[in-house]
Amino acid sequence: MTLHPSSPCTAATEIAVAVARPRPCHLDLRYAVTGNIAGLRMPERVAPERIDGLWRHTCFEAFVQASPGGPYYEFNFAPSTRWAAYRFDSYRGGMTVADGIGAPGIEVLSHGARYELRAAFELRRVPDLPGDAAWRLGLSAVIEEVDGTLSYWALAHPPGRPDFHQSDCFTLELPAA
Repeated sequence: MTLHPSSPCTAATEIAVAVARPRPCHLDLRYAVTGNIAGLRMPERVAPERIDGLWRHTCFEAFVQASPGGPYYEFNFAPSTRWAAYRFDSYRGGMTVADGIGAPGIEVLSHGARYELRAAFELRRVPDLPGDAAWRLGLSAVIEEVDGTLSYWALAHPPGRPDFHQSDCFTLELPAA
């Protein structure tokens, strides 16, 4: 992922993400942050819980869409193991809490200059993401440093301010499993 040109970050030097779709309606994500991990504000782990507003602090995100211009989903995963899932009818329009999605399995690992968050979840009961279709993904992260500075990372950034909802950010095509 790349850092948005207008957002500073002194602690994280690189964020990589690996994606797998081992079964038609299953998604596995692994975000890896490299740098001065002690310089990042990471919330303590708590019991997994669905909660809003995770993007205001360190949060890893995935936007998933089956067809260009169609509805899309936003998934948020926090280092605390809290999570969120939303459905949008169109660009930032018609937002609702995504139903039919169970709690993802979230695992966090930290060792030295590397921090990883792994999230695995089923999308079997999500009608807009058929298992036999290719999915377009936008992968991103909001990183908070200990001084409260936020930086924005994504596979691609549209012109202007950071905006992970722009279709220009949905650059990874994941074929049907």
